[in-house]
Amino acid sequence: MFYAQDPGGLGAVAHLLGELPESITSGVDPRFRSAEGKWVGISGRARVVVYNTKKLGEADLPASVMEFTEPRWKGRMGWAPTNGSFQAFVTALRVMKGEEAARRWLEGMVRNGVKAYANNTAIVQAVASGEVDAGLVNHYYLFRLLEENGESYPARNYYLKSGDPGSVILVSGAGILSTSKNVEAAQKFIEFMLSDVSQQYFASRTYEYPVVQGIKTHRLLLPLAQVQSPNVELASLADLEGTLKLLREVGVVP
Repeated sequence: MFYAQDPGGLGAVAHLLGELPESITSGVDPRFRSAEGKWVGISGRARVVVYNTKKLGEADLPASVMEFTEPRWKGRMGWAPTNGSFQAFVTALRVMKGEEAARRWLEGMVRNGVKAYANNTAIVQAVASGEVDAGLVNHYYLFRLLEENGESYPARNYYLKSGDPGSVILVSGAGILSTSKNVEAAQKFIEFMLSDVSQQYFASRTYEYPVVQGIKTHRLLLPLAQVQSPNVELASLADLEGTLKLLREVGVVP
């Protein structure tokens, strides 16, 4: 089977996957699964802006991720360009705004001195320490650090508004290779990951969003229904190769 942390990875190998049975796909929210039944989401994660609460309030943050190229954000932002979820976000940006708009945004961020980090955890830590004022991350990294450091930890998440690309909801997910010699075991694994006990684990212990109905999300999370995420097909985020090409051309990744 194939298990990926983001829909870009799933879409990139969809041609290698067999069709999942309806008994699996029907239980997953339609926006979190392949329309062709090739893969299903396992857990949901929102793209957010994490910000330093000693330096910024929500009123100081823009409505759109596109505004972080403005001069007032020079040297104040962090991102993790080698991270799969960041690359899936860039793919969503390309799909929603077009190739040239995505290129201009990336170039603008680079000109603005955005700082690159190895991963999302490092960004949240840099924000909390004041190294940068804000960063682009998945929502759940903050909550892990809040659990370790307490509510006084000076960082919080901000969800961008009005269906902005910066608030896209991504999923980790899985599919079964069409060449699999043990399809039954693979199906049982996916069924278990979508079971109430597994979905509640993701919601309660890893602070992610469940992809099936009837699971209570963590009390600290903004309810999924209140996240103003864009209406973008996750299957349309399959062009990971095109995103990597763009990132290399702009000089964001080697």
